[in-house]
Amino acid sequence: MNRLRKYRIVLIVVLAVELLFTGYFYIYQINAGIPDSIKVYVGDNSSFDFSMPVEANLQGSVEALNISNATKRDNGQIHFSMQQPFTVQSSQKGRYRMNLKLFGLFNLKSVSLDVIDNLELIPCGNTIGIQVQTDGLLVLGTGAVKTVSGLEYEPAYQILQTGDYITGINGNKVSSIKKLEKYLNNSDDDYVTLDIRRNNKESSVKLQTVECEDGSVKIGVWVREDTQGIGTLTYISGDGHFGALGHGITDSDTGILMGIKSGKLYNTEIIKIIKGSSGSPGEIMGMILESDSEVVGTVENNTELGISGTISDNVDISEYKYGSIPVGLRQEIKKGPAVILCQLGDEIEEYNVEIIDIDKGSTDNKGIVLQITDERLLEKTGGIIQGMSGAPILQNGKLIGAVTHVFVQDAAKGYGIFIENMLER
Repeated sequence: MNRLRKYRIVLIVVLAVELLFTGYFYIYQINAGIPDSIKVYVGDNSSFDFSMPVEANLQGSVEALNISNATKRDNGQIHFSMQQPFTVQSSQKGRYRMNLKLFGLFNLKSVSLDVIDNLELIPCGNTIGIQVQTDGLLVLGTGAVKTVSGLEYEPAYQILQTGDYITGINGNKVSSIKKLEKYLNNSDDDYVTLDIRRNNKESSVKLQTVECEDGSVKIGVWVREDTQGIGTLTYISGDGHFGALGHGITDSDTGILMGIKSGKLYNTEIIKIIKGSSGSPGEIMGMILESDSEVVGTVENNTELGISGTISDNVDISEYKYGSIPVGLRQEIKKGPAVILCQLGDEIEEYNVEIIDIDKGSTDNKGIVLQITDERLLEKTGGIIQGMSGAPILQNGKLIGAVTHVFVQDAAKGYGIFIENMLER
């Protein structure tokens, strides 16, 4: 009898855990399916269809706002359901706060509704060379060093860690490996004080120095001061700013998003196209043309959603085929045909793709899933390859996003970022 009772208790516990997990996953899916920020254009009638059991209460000065199937409350709030399709229209710019409740009972989250002016950007698609200098020396790792006597020490062990930035030594700023080595070798003390930045917080640490067999002084740390690579320019705005890549520049060894001090974009000369295949991503191989006359822009920001900065006076925007075109917001994107712009030779060309999935709630760089359908591109590259990150995605005459990642096991498929996410710099 006791055994049967224990068995029942175990079954009840297992069932309770399964119900809790199912409920949590269900709520998570609903929460992730609604973006934290919804944007609409002034004067447009924007349609939404979340099909989720969520009730919204919208606050603010709502006189200029019209939401279909909504009801106004005495306190001036607008109440409507996201279970059914709805439209939003406003005659003036503004920001509103929407409080969402699951089944109209449980608080889910708060979402902003932004009514903005119509946006236009110039879609680009040309290959660019990117060079950036880190904001401090990026720590890749620590290790042991051998002293004059042949003993090994690891002075930085558990003091510095991968992802730290060394910004100074003994009160002196350092921006290069040569300067770090210079200050170490000129130090008369057995210890040095390093200024570091970890998780955006500044602090100082003290390290013992080691005199090595070759007479140099070391602290047992590997650092990086710059990086470079090939990517694609996504857009140029009317005020002379650009966006590119659709994902951040990360360190090739650690995968950490790099904090940058400065950087430049250059024109490139494409040397070779390495075709991608299942399990083996391809690559655009090019030579970065490092001269003042070949500068495309100055890199000012590096985030998970791409790089941005100011375009150079060297760039003739009239050479871009499309000129300024409207920006398509996430609710305007549809599954079906689209095109991407990219450069694999001397010219920027247009290639056909199919949008096969859309995550309307995405806040990262994987909101769009696309498949290359253009036989010309498949013949040249096998699909999406390294260097195509940032290739603009166009649909129905609007710039809607940029290519960001390739599916390693299927080079014909990959992810794209919503252009409105790229603009959140």
